[in-house]
Amino acid sequence: MPKLLLASSSPYRRQLLERLGLPFTTTSPEVDESPGVDEAPAALAERLAISKALALAPKTPQPLLIIGSDQVASLDGRPLGKPGDHHRATEQLRAASGQRVTFYTGLCLYDARTGLHRSHCERFYVHFRPLTDAQIEAYLTKEAPYDCAGAFKMEALGIRLFERLEGEDPNALIGLPLIALTDMLLEAGVDPLLSQP
Repeated sequence: MPKLLLASSSPYRRQLLERLGLPFTTTSPEVDESPGVDEAPAALAERLAISKALALAPKTPQPLLIIGSDQVASLDGRPLGKPGDHHRATEQLRAASGQRVTFYTGLCLYDARTGLHRSHCERFYVHFRPLTDAQIEAYLTKEAPYDCAGAFKMEALGIRLFERLEGEDPNALIGLPLIALTDMLLEAGVDPLLSQP
């Protein structure tokens, strides 16, 4: 079985990939995440996922499958990045209150054996409850989700912020669409059910 490399330093993506039961390593790629002029959020997420996987290709031993992923949140067509601090997180959650936010999670699997890659962008919709300033402050104080697109952690107390979720794979909202990744791995000859760790 080829070795798997997750091109990410995200603990959330690492935890998700562990669910497939396959051995893997992680390395953080050096990729400029700035959006292009008028680049759509879905295109940005997929481009960054591809860039992250391909950035590590020349630096790693073979045979290898490299997984790249990136996420872009969008409200009314405007991207919502990782807030980075309390003030920006407060602004993001105030803007999202009572609104539908779209999350685009780009995914790429690069096969070093062939030099080919497959990519995909998973779309997921989050319908936020109307939130008071007191609720936003309490949430941010408890979870400090400053490194998460949209300023929340869905896998924890962030679920309290939502009225409804819409999408094919809830793992995509956390940062790695495992259903699409499993499809890609199967096409590359790796079956998580049959492969031995």
